[in-house]
Amino acid sequence: MPMTTFGRSMLSHWHLDPAVTYLNHGTVGAVPKRVLAAQRDIQDAIERNPAMALLRELSEVRVGVPNGKRPRLRALADQVAPFFGARGEDLLFVDNATTGANAVLRSLDFAAGDEILVTDHGYGGVTNAASFVAREAGATLRTVAIPDPISRPSQVVDAVVAGLESNPERVRLAVIDHIAADSALIFPVRAIVDACHARGVPVLVDGAHAPGAIALDIPSLGADWYVGNLHKWLWAPRASAILWVSEARHAGLHPTVISWGLDQGVTAEFDLVGTRDPSPHLALPAALELRRELGGEEAIRGYNHALVWQAAGALTARWGTSYDVPESMVGPMATVPLPPALGSTPDDAARLKDALLFEDGLELNIKAIHGGLRARLAAQIYNDAADFDRLGAAIERRVK
Repeated sequence: MPMTTFGRSMLSHWHLDPAVTYLNHGTVGAVPKRVLAAQRDIQDAIERNPAMALLRELSEVRVGVPNGKRPRLRALADQVAPFFGARGEDLLFVDNATTGANAVLRSLDFAAGDEILVTDHGYGGVTNAASFVAREAGATLRTVAIPDPISRPSQVVDAVVAGLESNPERVRLAVIDHIAADSALIFPVRAIVDACHARGVPVLVDGAHAPGAIALDIPSLGADWYVGNLHKWLWAPRASAILWVSEARHAGLHPTVISWGLDQGVTAEFDLVGTRDPSPHLALPAALELRRELGGEEAIRGYNHALVWQAAGALTARWGTSYDVPESMVGPMATVPLPPALGSTPDDAARLKDALLFEDGLELNIKAIHGGLRARLAAQIYNDAADFDRLGAAIERRVK
């Protein structure tokens, strides 16, 4: 499908407020109307016999006499696993990437003197979870600084290696982003994993933004665990995410909520963690079908990347700032420097974010990073160049 078929006409597929230019798809996603309708159909079907749907049919945990049918969440895992290059038995459904990361972190045994390695690009919720686990065990959280600005992916690898080698016998786990939430940079995950494994360090990859944003073959990355949200770039309803687990890491992994699946295998434990609404997960096939109908994965990803890459260059040129990131490290988001006159602190960022929304009808993420403000641009197929031009003009008005 040609890129010209995308743009603001695609807004008809979403419930987004037409008075707001939405440049913030990456934060919590935005669910297409048709996917929400599919979710409601699933919920209605569940309500015809909730006990049957949620207890007898959903998971491997036995309620009543076995009926011989594949549990719905296991059938779903088998259905969608090829999208991630994975096996269904290695794919677990969780509420969000942070939930999955917590399950991994809290299933591992740390002791005084151990270290968990993270980077300064890590998502705050996941970093907090790592900090909590380290604190409870008397271990240490080691934060690796990634160069800024960055001119080549290998700089990320070099920074992680330097962090590992500063105290190699102490590092028990590395937590690495695939697409960093604030900087929006795509990390060279395979090279980082290889470097960590060469030093005996297992790796948890936070891929919250990766599904639907970039091509994703999880096993090929070599990680031990991988978490990714389905409700961001893949258009599933909230809250839905996957936790992929390498076969060697199944044993000893538990959800943070222990329920009836205990000791029945990792899939049984994660598929039934108490009463919850499974419809966000079960509606994923509707999202994948809509994406196929609207042009397919390559067309969607290609449009979003091309649009945000062009916008990043145009806006920074317009504002007199610069964006020199390698294009290979950019997906559907780009975090670009704003003019220094707009401030430098988190409070400045919060005020600007509010002003852009309430005065200009522009929804986007503004962050204070390394002494300056930056705007995270997020492109979805309902956006076009004119949307980013509106942002350019709104910023210009504030610095004149």
